[in-house]
Amino acid sequence: MPKVLRIINRFNIGGPTYNATFLTKYLDGEYETLLIGGNPEKGESDSLHILEEYGLSPLLIEEMQRIPSFKSDRAAYKKIKQIIQEFKPDIVHTHAAKAGALGRRAAFACKVPVVVHTFHGHVFHSYFGRIKTELFKFIERRLARKSDGIIAISELQKIELSEVHKICPASKIQVIPLGFDLEKFQNNRDENRKIIRERFLIQEDEIAIAIVGRLAPIKNHGMFLDGIEAALSQTTKKIRVFIVGDGDEKEKIKAKVDELNSRFGQKIEMTSWIKNIGEFNAGMDVLCLTSDNEGTPVSLIEAQAGNLPVISTDVGGVRDVVLDGETGWIVPKNNVSQFVEKLLLLVEDDYERKRLSTQGWDFVRKKFHYQTLVRNMEDYYKIMLEKKRNK
Repeated sequence: MPKVLRIINRFNIGGPTYNATFLTKYLDGEYETLLIGGNPEKGESDSLHILEEYGLSPLLIEEMQRIPSFKSDRAAYKKIKQIIQEFKPDIVHTHAAKAGALGRRAAFACKVPVVVHTFHGHVFHSYFGRIKTELFKFIERRLARKSDGIIAISELQKIELSEVHKICPASKIQVIPLGFDLEKFQNNRDENRKIIRERFLIQEDEIAIAIVGRLAPIKNHGMFLDGIEAALSQTTKKIRVFIVGDGDEKEKIKAKVDELNSRFGQKIEMTSWIKNIGEFNAGMDVLCLTSDNEGTPVSLIEAQAGNLPVISTDVGGVRDVVLDGETGWIVPKNNVSQFVEKLLLLVEDDYERKRLSTQGWDFVRKKFHYQTLVRNMEDYYKIMLEKKRNK
């Protein structure tokens, strides 16, 4: 029975956690899988309840931290090496940057037969300055050269990795989209809508708009609030706005929210993290994303799974998860005027809002269901193990 050691950066809400959860839970019984990873950082929502929901008990590595640190990184590296030596995996599969750096180095040192890495986005623009970005590219190129395979979560990401940032040749990259348990976003939608709108005192004639994600600079909540400010100034429709998440930018965002609420009345509410996002989404009418960079934005997939129209900036893998003009609208990054134009269209035109809500479920169900993810990954593992045996 082949053994897979799956290593994730940290167990916070997001695509990597879901990806690791479903691959660990539903991978064919011929594989034995051990899942390890770090804790979420301050301001992030702990996602361990997701693993508990699926009956999984991962091994936590306290030393695996998001911020680079020689001391903690060295300790995490040594712990991963020890786990590899004890578990003796046939495949080490790392997910995201920190796990990819430490986990692959440990796997190479222990001569693991197959080492693969999934990019769940990247930090090659909009995160750091030029010098640090070039350093990260240099590190990723060296790691990719020694890796047996690289997985991208979208065709666009494959092009970025191979042609734009030149991390490795395209021939070494396999595209395997993320997968999710999406039925829960369809279940009990009418009942959940009533529950949420009563809980948050949303009137029937109010349009509820949400943005879901970390309160971090890369998510550009400033653009979102600038758009909300313009929309409130221009529309006669009733609007309620919900900012779901937490993070380092909380106080800065709250200051802007307080200013807008003092001018327009209590229109905007910051909720921190919400665990049952399927129930919450049912009470919303529009979901937005205004990020400067993304991998595969989970919030957009979940919104469409619940028949919500979306508006997003044109970054990262957004065009892989949204059908522009069919399930939502995609606008240029940092273009507040176009964001406001599409937002007002959905606020003021009931027909347009309904039109965009009708196709989202079918689209994401076919492309992003966890069963598709698992089948694709099983096929990929078999190919990689066969290649190693034939060498």
